[in-house]
Amino acid sequence: MSRRTRWNGAALAVVMGGTLAAGCGAPGGDAPQPEAPSATLATAPTCGTAPVTLNAYVETGFPLPKELSSEFSKQHPNVKWNIREDQFAVITQNAPRVLADDPPDLMRLPQVSELVKNNLLKNLDGYAKAFGWDSWPASQLEQMRMTPGGKTRGEGSLYAMGLNFSMTGVFYNKKLAAKIGMSSPPATLAELDDALAKAKSAGITPIAQFNGGATGGLAFPLQDLMAAYGPSGPINDWIYQKPGATIDTPSNLQATRHLEKWIKAGHFWKDVNAVDYATMMSRFIKGDGLFMFDGDWESGNLDKQMPGDVGFFLMPPAQQGGRQAAMSAPLAFGISSRAKNADCAAFFLNWVATDPKAREIGVKVGGSHPMGPADAPMPEVTKGTVTASTLEAGAKIAEDDGAMDFIANATGAIYAKSWTPQLQKLVAGQQTPEELLKSVQSDYTSQVGGS
Repeated sequence: MSRRTRWNGAALAVVMGGTLAAGCGAPGGDAPQPEAPSATLATAPTCGTAPVTLNAYVETGFPLPKELSSEFSKQHPNVKWNIREDQFAVITQNAPRVLADDPPDLMRLPQVSELVKNNLLKNLDGYAKAFGWDSWPASQLEQMRMTPGGKTRGEGSLYAMGLNFSMTGVFYNKKLAAKIGMSSPPATLAELDDALAKAKSAGITPIAQFNGGATGGLAFPLQDLMAAYGPSGPINDWIYQKPGATIDTPSNLQATRHLEKWIKAGHFWKDVNAVDYATMMSRFIKGDGLFMFDGDWESGNLDKQMPGDVGFFLMPPAQQGGRQAAMSAPLAFGISSRAKNADCAAFFLNWVATDPKAREIGVKVGGSHPMGPADAPMPEVTKGTVTASTLEAGAKIAEDDGAMDFIANATGAIYAKSWTPQLQKLVAGQQTPEELLKSVQSDYTSQVGGS
């Protein structure tokens, strides 16, 4: 997910495969035991008044967790933080081992299925009842729910909580848009194609995107294209590992062929397979690229770096007036099943969603909609900013019921082992759209069946 590669998070899901994760017991064979639902709590827990040090494992270059932790300590001075940071690809690879051997109190989570199956995450049901999370809109929490044994996502017990609720779409450079006569965002896929062609003819890089290393960023535009050509429901069924679900569908093949058309037309940088997330952001901020498929967590950053020069829109539908969809998910954090300060960590997660100052930080720094009760007040946002545009787009997705999880989150290994290499091969001309989907589906079937 790289400087801020998440597909909440977006979150980019790149944990170790089920076979390796299953072997990740603590030294000496002291493997984690099944985590029972936390007991019903008479009162909601707090961090108390005695000195507490919360250990957290977060993503490098992503400022929201550190801003929140700093404000939390101002309000609760007995709580100090020991924060470890890593690139998201490193976190996802290390997740099973870290949670088993050196468990933090709070950890930025990749895909949760394998972690629940291997009893590495604390069941949060008791906290949900104590703090009232169960009364929040169900859609906020469903992506972090799992049935017993981690067999099915989207239902069952709660195993994570979001620092906010993020969404992806398309950012664009307004100055470059003006050069090709684009006065408003494309309303259809055909209009987007036309803008891409005009940018290419004008010597402007049509799409700024990353696809290097262990994180295939072309999955962003690919999933947007999937949603433009077909309904989002079957995509979520596949991500949630519903029986019989497949990614190899006629509409998804249309989407993959469309992505291949963009590749062959030269709409991406020639070195896109060598570009990581941080490089993509640097180039876009410097004016190299008309469009960028990314998430609202960059809204505050772009408002600061390119004030007034960036717009945002949702991926347009294939047909005028069609429903729109977007990858939309919580910035998930979990509590280790072996956490020393689980109650304090849960109190912090509730504070993030309910404290006015924390919600303000979530919007201004994270650029995303806060978690929390439906009637919780929203911080004021300056009109005309990128943040205002992304929050407005989020309301449209809610209206169209178009929220999707990310295709990289279907299994712990699907992103690193399937989507990334297959998309890199597509760029290199070493893979066809047909075989790409067949290969990913084959890997998925193997991973789900062997988990």
